[in-house]
Amino acid sequence: MQFPKNELAQLVIASCVANGIENVVISPGSRNAPLTIGFSNHAAIKTYSVVDERCAAFFALGMAQQLQKPVAIVCTSGSALLNYYPAIAEAFYSNIPLVIISADRPAHLIDIGDGQTIRQPNVFENHILNAISLVEDLNVNNVVLEMLQETLEIAIVDKGPVHINVPFDEPLYETTPNLISLNKVDTTFEEVPLDVEELQKYANVWNASTKKIVLVGEHFPDELLQIQLTHLTKDPSVLVLIENTANVTHSKFINSIDKLIFPLNDNELEAFQPDILLSLGGLIVSKKIKQHLRKFQPKLHWHVDGKRAFDTFHCLKHHFKLSPQLFFSQFFFLTKPIKSSFQDFWLRKKAIRLQKHTQFIENCEFSDLKTFAMVLKTLPNNVQLQLSNSAVIRYSQLFDLDSSIQVFCNRGTSGIDGSTSTAIGAAVTSSKNTVFITGDISFFYDSNALWNNYIPSTFRIILVNNGGGGIFRFIPGPQNSNALDYFETPHELTAKHLCKMHKFAYINVATIQDLENELSNFYAESDVPKLLEVTTPREINDIVLKAYFNNLKE
Repeated sequence: MQFPKNELAQLVIASCVANGIENVVISPGSRNAPLTIGFSNHAAIKTYSVVDERCAAFFALGMAQQLQKPVAIVCTSGSALLNYYPAIAEAFYSNIPLVIISADRPAHLIDIGDGQTIRQPNVFENHILNAISLVEDLNVNNVVLEMLQETLEIAIVDKGPVHINVPFDEPLYETTPNLISLNKVDTTFEEVPLDVEELQKYANVWNASTKKIVLVGEHFPDELLQIQLTHLTKDPSVLVLIENTANVTHSKFINSIDKLIFPLNDNELEAFQPDILLSLGGLIVSKKIKQHLRKFQPKLHWHVDGKRAFDTFHCLKHHFKLSPQLFFSQFFFLTKPIKSSFQDFWLRKKAIRLQKHTQFIENCEFSDLKTFAMVLKTLPNNVQLQLSNSAVIRYSQLFDLDSSIQVFCNRGTSGIDGSTSTAIGAAVTSSKNTVFITGDISFFYDSNALWNNYIPSTFRIILVNNGGGGIFRFIPGPQNSNALDYFETPHELTAKHLCKMHKFAYINVATIQDLENELSNFYAESDVPKLLEVTTPREINDIVLKAYFNNLKE
């Protein structure tokens, strides 16, 4: 077996292995040759080669999302590194551990006009948990190991991206059969419970409040949290609001927030104003709930998270710095139900909305809305559903999903870039079959994601192609401007030739009947992954969606 002769590369590789990193995504280059040789030859490491660095970073992000542990990405020097930035920002805001390892020129070759050189140290400083730039000096190996250990531990414990910049001088391709080995590192992190007397003060306020909302944002599936949130429904003063990306479900949860509150007038919205808002999980999709809670602010907003609390509604009063699971395991001993009609009133509203929703969808003409109704209804149980951003994630929030389906979306920065790459990384890692639903702009923007040798034959893409950024027809501003084409970016592209080039089975439909026929067999086993392109009528999608929301009014 061959390993890099460069000792700095050996220290980086040995530190990654000692900290349990098992997956490394490498983009080709010369300056990173010592790392490429070392990682690809190490028995404890599984390596992936992805050419496009932006795709590679999102591919690794999807893997880390599913593994809930760090995945490393390795690139050469120069602009290659900058292409990682969108995924790094997403990892930063989504609490996903990524280890960025960039090869670099030595300091004396920077800013002298040498090729493929930029100022790489601290290039991600606004969106990174820790960044180090190592030094090729055998006299400081102990210092290097300490720096590496501290950085990798931050990625694991604090769950986010870290950057290790590694300068290499030539020669780059020398090898040795010997490899540095380090002892395995135990990075198990034990949470510290809250002080019970302090928590009792909050419990007293909770117990005296008759209108309480628990708002659950994006969250990795967790059985204990599901049980704890279900327990909350026993208190008639508590209303649990969730999104599909929260990955919890119950008949007494409000799972389509916009569907509930869109038709409400100001008097009704005021009645919906909680005394206490308890939030947990990641970022919220629903723009309506954000607007509502900013206008009709709760008296108290508490957030539960071990890492950070965003003041999303401009009224955050307290941050419980621990996991929701540990918080509830303490809090429930101190709380008791209180008589209230709050939950029951809004659950009756939910039932009315659902009835109107069902009636409208049954008679709905072919459109984006009808497409999502049909697609989401026919998803197989136990699949992993990956969603792109913009209109796709918003449409999905309007529908019920089977409780066995796990839902993921890059909501950290909510960008359209990298959604396909993330879904493929998740599909490679997950034991579940993966279905990815995307819009046309997001799909074509990340089309290099299909340039990937690891896509499982079970992977399915449903591409809703409405000929441009359809969401900008629903937003009033762009249509009132004289520059709609620059917002909406109309086009006549299809995925047909991309699928042929990347060996995907391709199906195109443009009617309700054809969509229904194709969905009946779309998820069956196949030798290659499949893409179903649904061409919807661009001119009426916004009209149908507006009619849908108007129909919800009582």
